[in-house]
Amino acid sequence: MRLLHTMLRVGDLDKSIAFYTEVLGMTLLRRKDYPDGQFTLAFVGYGEEAHNSVIELTYNWGVDSYELGTGYGHIALEVADVYKACEDIRARGGKITREPGPMKHGSSILAFVEDPDGYKIELLSSGRND
Repeated sequence: MRLLHTMLRVGDLDKSIAFYTEVLGMTLLRRKDYPDGQFTLAFVGYGEEAHNSVIELTYNWGVDSYELGTGYGHIALEVADVYKACEDIRARGGKITREPGPMKHGSSILAFVEDPDGYKIELLSSGRND
């Protein structure tokens, strides 16, 4: 078994695709409309689905926002340098919601960024030990 994807419902598919590709540097792997079901799926990631876990962005036609709820946590991305990643993300228009620094009660360096729908994405330094 392996993890295939994580699905997020989004209110503006084009804006979300732009965030994940232009701000976080992922690739749009595929996109397909389902007219009978009135939804569109787009898959983004850092490599082909055959070898990597990806994110499925689901746009239900006519729905422009969702309640995030209290059960969702975050998606985590490993980066070589959290401080540099935040500089780059900010320069590309991304919203940093927790500045880079050590984890509370730990030593891993991390930061958080928010996508256009309010989903949190944690940036963790490679070589972390927490």
